[in-house]
Amino acid sequence: MQKFLLLSERNRRDIISALPHEREILRLADYFQNFSDSTRIKILTCLSLSSMCVNDLSTVLGINQTTVSHQLKQLKDQGIVSYKREGKILIYSLTSNSVNDMMMYALNVI
Repeated sequence: MQKFLLLSERNRRDIISALPHEREILRLADYFQNFSDSTRIKILTCLSLSSMCVNDLSTVLGINQTTVSHQLKQLKDQGIVSYKREGKILIYSLTSNSVNDMMMYALNVI
């Protein structure tokens, strides 16, 4: 049985060459996992409005500080949030407004 392709051989090659490499696909999957957890989404939403410390996030979200710290570490490791030290306190913020833009886009299409 012969398979029929709607794509020309050239288009097929162009599409295949444009696909990310496996390592990049795995990095993308890891990155987007950050948006699959409701606690992280809440944290990201708060940080899109204001830079905050762990205690502030814990109080606003009603989540214990250990959980907030754990989630912030994951977000920091992915480069989604960063922090600056003010004395003994770490103030967290988004590394880019594009994170908020992406979440708002998603809300508009779901």
